[in-house]
This record gives sequence, C-alpha cells and structure tokens, in this order.
Amino acid sequence: MSSILTNSSAMVALQTLRGINSGLAKTQSEISTGKSISSAKDNAAVWAISKVMESDVQGFKAISDSLALGESTVAVARKASETITDLLTSMKEKIVAAQEDNVDRGKLQTDVDALVDQITSVVGAAQFNGLNLVDGSTGSADILASLDRDASGGVTASSISVTAQNLSTGSYVTNNVFSASTGGVISTAADTFVLSLDQGGGSDDITIADGTNAWAAGDKITMRIGDRTASYTVSANDVASGNNTVADLISVGMKNAIDAMGIDGLTVDYNSGSVGTLVFTNAGTADLSVSGQYSNASSGGLGALASIDVSSAVNATTALGSIETLIGTAVDAASAFGSVGGRISIQAEFISNLSDSMKAGISSLVDADMEEASARLQALQTQQQLGIQALSIANQQPQNILALFR
Repeated sequence: MSSILTNSSAMVALQTLRGINSGLAKTQSEISTGKSISSAKDNAAVWAISKVMESDVQGFKAISDSLALGESTVAVARKASETITDLLTSMKEKIVAAQEDNVDRGKLQTDVDALVDQITSVVGAAQFNGLNLVDGSTGSADILASLDRDASGGVTASSISVTAQNLSTGSYVTNNVFSASTGGVISTAADTFVLSLDQGGGSDDITIADGTNAWAAGDKITMRIGDRTASYTVSANDVASGNNTVADLISVGMKNAIDAMGIDGLTVDYNSGSVGTLVFTNAGTADLSVSGQYSNASSGGLGALASIDVSSAVNATTALGSIETLIGTAVDAASAFGSVGGRISIQAEFISNLSDSMKAGISSLVDADMEEASARLQALQTQQQLGIQALSIANQQPQNILALFR
C-alpha cells in the first residue's frame, strides 16, 4: 500500500543515514584525536584503567628524576672515596720510605701533612646539591625508587637507602689505650700498634687499657690482620659497666670478631686474669702482621690521620700499621658507594623500561588503529553517499502517486 502521509522507505533511508553519519563522526574523531576511547562515555571501564596507568607513568617520571639525582650524589661520594684511597696510597709510600734510617723524616712528615690537608679538602668538597655522604654530617639518605600499587589500588613509595661513609679527619683525641706488648711497636700516643707474627708459632700480645680519658659510647678499636679487618665499637651499656669492664668487653669482642674471620693458623687467647690482654699466636704457614687503631667517638672515619707521625723510627713503624687500616676504611667506603650506585643504575633502567611498557599498554587500550580507521572512513563515506541517494529516491516516491490520478 502506498501512502502520501507515511513514507516508510524515506524513514528507513533516514535511519540508515543517521547510523552512517554517527559512525562517520566517531571515525573522524578517532582520526583527529588518535584515540578510540577519548572519554569515559566511550568506554567507562577502559577509560578509568587508562587514566590510573597514565597517573602512574607521570609518577615514574618523577622517580626517574629522583634516581638521577641520587645516582649523581652517590657518584660524587664514590669518586671522593676513590680519590682519598689514592691519596692514602701515596701517603703509604711516604710512610714506607720513612722506615729507612738514612732519610729526612722531617720532609716526609711535611709531605704526609700536605696529603692529610688534601684529603680534608676532598671530603669537604664531595657534596652534590648540598648533600655530603662522606663528611659525617649525615647517617644515611633515602632515594625514591619506585611506586608500588597493590591489588586493592593502594600505592606506597619505596626507596633505596644509601648509608653514608664517614671519611672526615676532624676531632681526633688521643687516649693511650694500648700497652704491654711483648715485642710489638706501640705509637708514642699509644693509640696504634703493630705486631709481627712469624709463621709456625710466632706469638705476641697487646693490652687494651683504660686510657687517659674515660671510654665513651662510639669509641672504636680496629684491628687489621693481613688484609682482613675486625672492629669493636663501645656502646652506652658498655660504658655504664665501668672502665675496667669496658676494656674486658672490648677485648672479648675483638677476640670474637677475629675468630669469626677464620684466619688460617691464627689463635687469639684472652686471659680474664689480665684485664684487656689479647695473646696472638700464628701457627700458620705465612707470616702475619697485626695492626691496631683507636678512634674516639667524635673523630671521623679517618680521624686517625691526625696521629700519623713519621718523625721517628718507632712512630714510622706504627704509622705503617695505621695507614693500612685507613686505606681499608677508604676502600670499604668506595666499595659501598659503588655497590649502591650500581643498584640505583639498575633501578633507573628498570623504571625507564617499565614506563615504556605501561605506555605501550595504555596505547593498546585507548589508541585508535589508524589503518582500520582509514579503511572504515572510506567505507562510511561511500555508504553516506549511497544513503543520501537512497533518501533522495525515497523522498521522490510520493510524487509517483500522482501518476495514479492522471
């Protein structure tokens, strides 16, 4: 049945054209924005996921900046530690030269003092953006390293902790804590000593005494056997027990620390009847050198540099033992900074790769497939033209009814 009031063909053609125009508008939007989902209206769930991921990517950009800053700070500290190690090695050359009798120890002492001043200068200059990890002004520094999101959507920040290494040279106070060595050499200030233990039973002893000043929490005894180092730091509880007891506690602590290193052939005996005395016996097949160093709580890690004295044969001998301990301290500091620096570099690379992966994930969720959009655009434009033609034909249909009345 034909009707002049209702043109069904035109209605169908119009609905079809509207659908085509809607699809064409969406495709043109994808092409212009580059996104298949540009608002929550397009797909609320996917849009929400993409926005959360985009916020995380922005957070990781800040983390990358933090890691770059931390890596530079640690690199400065590491370089300072390596430079100090080189300077201490140069100082060792002077001390070794002072072991000879026919040398001008006064000039060698001048060279040693100059090297101490240079080390002090390096320590003071080793800062980045105001943070110095080697001058004792800070105990540690936290570097923002990651944002961790749990299954419930909660976010927590995690950090890489960098332990500072105190390589300062100030505030050293002598205390005369070493005495009663049978064959070893003790410095004039009695804060350093050297023992030589021949292989096959060589033995010597050292006594840790009260000293001139009372023990304080943070005072430290360090002993170096060959290339191994053991130490004991006085605690507040040790101090509360009284000076003689502190010497006993230090001696027992040092014995336990040295025993734990498991040096072949070396035994350390402690006689509780003789306060603070340690007896070293070398039953091994190689000669051993044992050196010891006292440092007070307020001195820096290289505070003992102030006691380096090569002006006499005895002091030059004890200085040789002290410099080995100081070189070990600098080497340990450089190694620690190198280790944490490597970890920061790995984390920075991981964050960069993670950000790239997240960006790729976001792209797969919301970005438009431009090849598909291009093909769809061509098809929709053709359909639009056909739709317009179909609508035009349908609109002419009522005119055909006039022919029935002619």
